Amino acid sequence: MNARDRILGRLRAATPHGAGINDLERRIAAHFDTRRDDTSQNVLARRMQAALEAVRAQAWCAGAGEWPALLAQRIVDAGVRRIVVDAATPEGRALRAALPANVEPIAFDRPLEHWKAELFGTVDAGFTVARSGIAATGTLVLAPDAISPRTVSLVPPLHIALVYAHTLHADLHQALHTERWQDGMPTNLVLATGPSRTSDIQQTLAFGAHGPRWTWVVIVTGEPA
Repeated sequence: MNARDRILGRLRAATPHGAGINDLERRIAAHFDTRRDDTSQNVLARRMQAALEAVRAQAWCAGAGEWPALLAQRIVDAGVRRIVVDAATPEGRALRAALPANVEPIAFDRPLEHWKAELFGTVDAGFTVARSGIAATGTLVLAPDAISPRTVSLVPPLHIALVYAHTLHADLHQALHTERWQDGMPTNLVLATGPSRTSDIQQTLAFGAHGPRWTWVVIVTGEPA
């Protein structure tokens, strides 16, 4: 038995299995419970919007039947001509149907190496649906998959995300426990807060160096259509 095993053995003998961890978890949960007040859907949506705007993202709330037309008009006004948006999800199909003819929707249905130059050079925006959101910080919880990989929210200069108000959590602790991340973490769970920013060079704040330069978030109020 080495020193590490002896130390761990004494710790296990001194504390019943799991008792110390369970007590710590209860104390942490109590701490966050006392910090939360109104966690209704509308309140969390307003907090999410304010937190996103504080990190220089654009965010707005819209009803389940309103957001496609609203987003399509904003896309046109911003001069977007090509956008990565899947045709497999209801949200992707709804946005595609609302886009005018001069905006081309593109599906991520090819291996990246087959159209890397096209993606990096000609695509203006990428559209994703967030798994949930964290209202306290304006954070999107993204779970990339085959039809909407991480590249969609990372490479185009504009990342457009949709998140449902009923999936919003007050804080990270609530998100972790409500969604039970410990029971089955996806292969790639991404927490994204606003556009990409860095101060690596001469401590000068720059946007878009390691990801999207701009972030738009549509918070859909009410249940999904």
